[in-house]
Amino acid sequence: MRNRDFRRLWIGNGISGIGSWLLIVAIPFHVYDLTGSPVATGLALGLEALPALLIGPWAGVLLDRCDLVRAMWIADLVSAAAVGLILLADTDRIWPIYLAILIESTATTVFRPASRALLPAVVGTGNELAAANSLNAFTGSAIRLAAPPLGALLLAGPGIEFVLAVDIVSYLLSAAIIATVRTRRHATTERFDSPLAGFRYVAGHRALRGVLLGQTVFLTANAGLTALLVPFTVDRLHAPGYVLGYLISGLGAGYLIGAALSTKAPTWLKIRDLLVVTQLANAVGYFALFNSPSVPWAIAAAALIGLPGSILLITAETAIQRTAPAGMLGRVGALFFAADSLALLVGALAAPALTLALGLPLTLNVLAGFAVLAGALTLVAVPGHPANFTRTPLPRRT
Repeated sequence: MRNRDFRRLWIGNGISGIGSWLLIVAIPFHVYDLTGSPVATGLALGLEALPALLIGPWAGVLLDRCDLVRAMWIADLVSAAAVGLILLADTDRIWPIYLAILIESTATTVFRPASRALLPAVVGTGNELAAANSLNAFTGSAIRLAAPPLGALLLAGPGIEFVLAVDIVSYLLSAAIIATVRTRRHATTERFDSPLAGFRYVAGHRALRGVLLGQTVFLTANAGLTALLVPFTVDRLHAPGYVLGYLISGLGAGYLIGAALSTKAPTWLKIRDLLVVTQLANAVGYFALFNSPSVPWAIAAAALIGLPGSILLITAETAIQRTAPAGMLGRVGALFFAADSLALLVGALAAPALTLALGLPLTLNVLAGFAVLAGALTLVAVPGHPANFTRTPLPRRT
């Protein structure tokens, strides 16, 4: 926090994050309120994953060749304009919401990899990088814990227009603050300028390739289980739907604790071992949650998932930032962001289909087993020696 530019990035991201989580609550409610259609609501959620998959590699090329600070505040302004489009929607005209989701998600496809690529330039690649990622994760977890119920209260009170106005203001404030960041990362002069260069680089780098494989399998299982949380709450716990909020709160509490411990975790285990242990610990939490006999046990299990889950995500993020060359961070970050979106899409679609074939209880345990598979895959695919996670420069143009 003594780093001026990091403070500005942290504040900007925090303000933007509050608005984004309010929107996550508001969009499904607004679409369903206008249409009364679960299909229309599901389409709105599914559209969020498309930009990262379709344009992510091209966004990565752009980011490696431009001013990252400028890219971030422009993305915030585009997001603010996109949210404004939602105000044009009504019961006879739902398309402005879908267009807004696509535009806002496209801006996020630029913003998130840019933030990931800029952070090492701001704080370096030493211990402060892990501390910065931990603080960002802690703040994000606190926002995730507080913003959804706040969004519900605002929707029940002032209404959707007020929530959208707050979100627009949050993006504008974030843009204004991030525009004051003075740190600049020099644009790449390397010869790797193809949209697929990030994929080729990661495919040829054993450590990054292993992290990508293990995390994609893990996040696919996580997405599938998340998609089944509501039917699990209603059909297995025999609880009203609002109990899902308690489970999310338990998860958020675990994330807070995990984020606080994540700076110490690398001193306990090597990177590969820490990834494996936290993936397996999450699997244990999944089995405990989806076989819980009552709501209190389920909340405790959700917290058990959040603690290692937070450490897992922070460890993977820091490993990527330290390992990928500075001139490739935009493309590598975009690739991992696209893989996250693909995992979300596949998991969310596969889980309901598996439920039809296997039934809910067996599907939940099968998906939890995939988290075990992710740990085994990481153990095999990721090298154990820390030297494999050392950044090496790419050859320059000749």
